[in-house]
Amino acid sequence: MALYLVESILTGAVKDKEVFEKKVSEIREELSKNSANLIEVQVSKDFSRAFFIFESEGRNIINDRLRRLGIPVTLIKPVRLVGKDIEEVKKEADTVNYVVEWNLPENLTMEEYLDRKKKNSVHYAEVPEVTFSRTYVCEDMTKCLCFYHAPDEQAVKKAREAVKAPIDTVTEILPNK
Repeated sequence: MALYLVESILTGAVKDKEVFEKKVSEIREELSKNSANLIEVQVSKDFSRAFFIFESEGRNIINDRLRRLGIPVTLIKPVRLVGKDIEEVKKEADTVNYVVEWNLPENLTMEEYLDRKKKNSVHYAEVPEVTFSRTYVCEDMTKCLCFYHAPDEQAVKKAREAVKAPIDTVTEILPNK
């Protein structure tokens, strides 16, 4: 089974954690009937955006079921998990509160990306107040999402500078715990 990133602009459909958690339960139930699993979901603190990671045989099942449940799909792409094992993510072993989106430069290969990440990740130690958790890299090499736990957005930016990684968007997300 492959991993898929789904991004959704919620446009006022969800206004609080209780409503969001109910919607996530509906998603889990509906997709589990179709051999698709919701691995994780992160929602922006203002409930305007959500990032879902699914495990599924194909994107069409995910797309169809989410639309049927009234969840707008603005992006759906196969991704690779970097920095953590999928079983660790499934156990929700950590709490993150920021996601960084980086639209990858053209002609960057997955191998080059992974080499760069391996070389530069040691510099996270220069910003001990920030904990890098994991990255999802789109298989088509268009973008990646990096998840962090940090005291504030400025600290996340400092960590990204330390590892020489650009930022297109930083979103504060609602912690799971």
